[in-house]
Amino acid sequence: MCFNKRNTMSKRYTITAALPYTNGPIHIGHLAGVYVPADIYARYMRLTGNDVAFICGSDEHGVPITIKAKKEGVTPQDIVDKYHAIIKQSFEDFGITFDNYSRTSAKIHHDTAQEFFKTLYNKNEFVEEVTEQLYDAEANQFLADRFVTGTCPKCGNEEAYGDQCENCGTSLNATDLINPKSAITGNVPTLKETKHWFLPLNKHEAFLREWILKGHKKDWKPNVYGQVKSWIDDGLRPRAVTRDLDWGIPVPVEGGEGKVLYVWFDAPIGYISSTKEWAAREGKNWEDYWKDENTKLVHFIGKDNIVFHCIIFPSMLKAEGSYILPDNVPANEFLNLEGKKLSTSKNWAVWLPEYLIDFPNQQDVLRYALTANAPESKDNDFTWKDFQARNNNELVAIFGNFINRVVVLTNKYYEGVIPEPSAYAAIDEETLAAVKAYPAVISSSIERYRFREASQELINLARLGNKYLADEEPWKTIKTDEARTKTVMFVALQIASALAVLSEPFLPFTSTKLKGILCHSELDSESKWEDISTKDVLIPANHKINKGELLFSKIEDETIQKQLDKLEANKKANEAANKATEPQKEEITFEDFTKLDLRVGTILEAEKMPKTKKLLVLKVDTGIDTRTIVSGIAESFKPEDVVGKRVTVLVNLAPRKLRGVESQGMILMTEDEGGNLVFVNPDVDGVNNGLQIS
Repeated sequence: MCFNKRNTMSKRYTITAALPYTNGPIHIGHLAGVYVPADIYARYMRLTGNDVAFICGSDEHGVPITIKAKKEGVTPQDIVDKYHAIIKQSFEDFGITFDNYSRTSAKIHHDTAQEFFKTLYNKNEFVEEVTEQLYDAEANQFLADRFVTGTCPKCGNEEAYGDQCENCGTSLNATDLINPKSAITGNVPTLKETKHWFLPLNKHEAFLREWILKGHKKDWKPNVYGQVKSWIDDGLRPRAVTRDLDWGIPVPVEGGEGKVLYVWFDAPIGYISSTKEWAAREGKNWEDYWKDENTKLVHFIGKDNIVFHCIIFPSMLKAEGSYILPDNVPANEFLNLEGKKLSTSKNWAVWLPEYLIDFPNQQDVLRYALTANAPESKDNDFTWKDFQARNNNELVAIFGNFINRVVVLTNKYYEGVIPEPSAYAAIDEETLAAVKAYPAVISSSIERYRFREASQELINLARLGNKYLADEEPWKTIKTDEARTKTVMFVALQIASALAVLSEPFLPFTSTKLKGILCHSELDSESKWEDISTKDVLIPANHKINKGELLFSKIEDETIQKQLDKLEANKKANEAANKATEPQKEEITFEDFTKLDLRVGTILEAEKMPKTKKLLVLKVDTGIDTRTIVSGIAESFKPEDVVGKRVTVLVNLAPRKLRGVESQGMILMTEDEGGNLVFVNPDVDGVNNGLQIS
């Protein structure tokens, strides 16, 4: 087994991105955490001349899909077909350049996963055990993973799932949960015996210590290394690789009837089956990308998948015996949205299909904003104001402004033909030397998985161009020194050409547009990453460029406010939909009820209680008298709004002093679906003050 440490001579890369789960569309958290950094890395590796297989696909098995199918009254296949198409389209729309995007429901994946299982089974790498698993008698099925919820034994979160606590990130077994309940019926499950196969992770503990804790102590991200170390130091235990379900890949050995492969066993094998699918189509040997020690394997994932990609999958590969191991697993932390954790169930997210409706042709703006604020080492917060500032202050004011000035002046002074330069001044030499240094600087950041840092170096190159133009002022020298102006514009165009190439991993749509403006396709050879540092001329004199077009446009406050309003509306709608109905109070007798004296009344006067936020002092005509009632409704109603209101009053409630004012009764209120206070109102003609309510 090759431990596959970094080989600087490696020219073949297998780059995987976490298989998205097909029970919903993709949101910005997915892009920021996995897919944009993976795409930047893959694009860069291609630009630097490497052989790249960038692999992904839809993860289409597991309990959440069956739960969603039950709720919607459709089959699991209907669910995965729907979201596979939506997710695949989103990736294409945002320029994620997978070499292959497959799906785990494909026959090639079923065959690959079953073959992998049988290989380990025949090598006696599994432990077969009859264990007690949670069982829902009413549903007549065992409760795997997300069919169970309960209290996390680690952090006390009462909404943990049977496979993982999303609050603390701990990976769990369903039987670990405290006070478990069935997600199907809500019943308390019982324990029932069933046979399963387990991968004995404890058997691989020494290997994992050597490979990760010693071998990757210096080159893996601290957040990844730290989580893995914590797991290993806690002691590893056998992990079931099969489940009692009817949706998934059937267990291909005797005794496996009615069981499927655990989704976290079959999903990472999806990288292999997707590579096979791609290799067959492209006439390549898939084994070169998974079994050749000169291949560098890199997994891009979110932090919730670290245990599966750094402990479970490597243990599977090690047990199989012929595969390389990941050189790196540069997992990102989580992206929050406007200060709150992203939540698909609560609709607290920015969905990619919706983004493209609201911001057409502005994929690069989102890619850049997410990269510049990437959660690389800690959870970060996406805000619409920061998104606006990144666009207006960096993409528009720095990158776009430089390109626009260069292209406009070239067309204005020379009808779009790049001028012949004269002898370079010192500033020209220094500027061109600085340009040549940028590929190495950006490469260093990318190869260390510091994409945020790399994106800022790209903007620094545009800053260099702006400063050069501002210092040399060609709009002034055109009137006094035509030769000098030609040299300045020639140098500025070299910077623009460098930006066209170096921006491709980060801003692919902008790069294509800029190359079109500069007519890169008409050059003798297509510009490569290394050309920026090795060639003295990137775009030659007498080459004609096109008219300019704005690469980026300013985003106004009103546009951002619409997004904030949409989030707020989603929040309120979700709160209304999920508002729990109060349970019935303790039973009372009819005699208890007859003690309540409810009357129709009218509010005659209202004023705020001094030094309080919630209380209004009301004068109410109850039909039997006029009395003072203090009511906690000041945050929902202004005094002038309630005067004249017909209300329901409990008149025989014992008086109670509130802030020194005696309250002689209670106004009946409730809340609407939006959580707003509403009067329980007897507003019907002919219903007079003093009438009893019974």
